[in-house]
Amino acid sequence: MEDGDSGEDRFIARFLRPLAAHPAALGLRDDAALIAPPAGTDLVVTKDALVAGVHFFADDPPGAIAQKALRVNLSDLAAKGAVPFGAFLALALPREADEAWLEAFFDGLGADVAAYGCPILGGDTVRTPGPLTLSVTALGTVPRGEFVPRTGARPGQAIIVSGTIGDAALGLKLRQEPGRFGFLSLIETQRGHLSDRYLHPQPRLALAPLLRSYAAAAMDVSDGLVGDVAKLLVASGCGGWITSSDVPLSAAAAAAVAAEPDLLRTALTGGDDYEIAAVLPVAALPAFAEEALALGIPVCVIGETCVGRGLDVLDAAGDPLQFGVGSYSHF
Repeated sequence: MEDGDSGEDRFIARFLRPLAAHPAALGLRDDAALIAPPAGTDLVVTKDALVAGVHFFADDPPGAIAQKALRVNLSDLAAKGAVPFGAFLALALPREADEAWLEAFFDGLGADVAAYGCPILGGDTVRTPGPLTLSVTALGTVPRGEFVPRTGARPGQAIIVSGTIGDAALGLKLRQEPGRFGFLSLIETQRGHLSDRYLHPQPRLALAPLLRSYAAAAMDVSDGLVGDVAKLLVASGCGGWITSSDVPLSAAAAAAVAAEPDLLRTALTGGDDYEIAAVLPVAALPAFAEEALALGIPVCVIGETCVGRGLDVLDAAGDPLQFGVGSYSHF
């Protein structure tokens, strides 16, 4: 063993250094990264922590856990119009995380580092007597002055959402309550779809340049559509409404809701969608929708901003729905 070659050094060399192929990482041989953002860009920084038993099941596939930790941060970058630059990983490992678990974890992380062009620039790894805990800090870049805020919405604009809503929240319910009535009639492919959407978020990075060009405000849908759109409206100082029947559902989610209508509440407030909710000028809608669809990402108009405060959720007849808490909260 070379002088100073500790167990942690060997861990870094084996698992992390192959994921750090960026000059800013300094080969993970220093105590810090040295970052020079590309000329003419602003640096966007976001951070999410995930804890076993809260954000994922401890017995989820290790590669899926790693990918979820990175992707939920990439989703935040996408909503800001940013492209990935790199990420920092803090990993608190319980003793039961053995070599086979670590191999699978870093294989999954490595696949996403390559797929999304987001190298690991540094971080820390420790042992813990508590549950597995991960914290990822992701960095992205946007052309200078083109950051997409939460605060830009104004009355009279369209509220849109990408993809489909509710799949991951229903996938979690399916995992917790597989015998629930709403799930009994689902075919195997529908069950698999809901489960996969919970395990593997799909950050909408392809939408980032379109959001920079067209969106007045945007955020990713992580805690629940109703609550997250409400947060955006509060930040922008305006009100708005969405129609529940206009919220896009996958075939699997629609089948579950048709069998058990109360699952609509789960779909609209449960979270883990990692789709993009955005507010656009109405005149920009046709171009935005056409360009998004060309990228393979459908977008739907679900409502409109207005003068006032707060968000109203309406049914197909225009009557208000009551959801209580509109999104997940840790506190």
